[in-house]
Amino acid sequence: MKSTIFTILPLVALVSTAPAPLIARSPPNIPSASTAQAQLADLRVAAQGSQTGYSRDLFPHWITQSGTCNTRETVLKRDGTGVVTDSACTSTSGSWFSPYDGATWSAASDVDIDHVVPLSNAWKSGAASWTTARRQTFANDLTNPQLIAVTDNVNQAKGDQGPETWKPSETSYYCTYARMWIKVKSVYTLTVTSAEKSALTSMLNSC
Repeated sequence: MKSTIFTILPLVALVSTAPAPLIARSPPNIPSASTAQAQLADLRVAAQGSQTGYSRDLFPHWITQSGTCNTRETVLKRDGTGVVTDSACTSTSGSWFSPYDGATWSAASDVDIDHVVPLSNAWKSGAASWTTARRQTFANDLTNPQLIAVTDNVNQAKGDQGPETWKPSETSYYCTYARMWIKVKSVYTLTVTSAEKSALTSMLNSC
């Protein structure tokens, strides 16, 4: 009996000390596929506007959200697991799962906060006529699925491309990505190109 007890106890210890699984977190207010399809149907199709006059500075971003935490730091805490911050709200440790490419990172410096609908894309689809205040709201939107923590070089490779030319490498994320993109364009009454709408329709078909 004693040998049996000693055999079981180490197994119990191994189970109790196993690390908690990394949770894949999502931005808020992602619509259902059926809602996204209806929203996509309501978006106005138009040729992409001019890049003339565009500057990221016209979209004030990473503003203070609470205390010492700016928008980037707030999203890092929201999307990460076990995130620890210092007095300046800088993430000193934690884990981040990037749904675009399936990678996991343990350093915040390896993670970018992606604007799902890029600032430049927004500029060319309606934001050029907005006030600076509205562009600031768009660039720091924590209410809609516009901001998400992802692998830094994946975000940089995406740049200002729409889904007609860039999609996450994780095909299983197409459905979620399309629903997020459509929601943001719908909330801000931004236009879509015909190629963009076609790509989004195809991605929704994977839901």
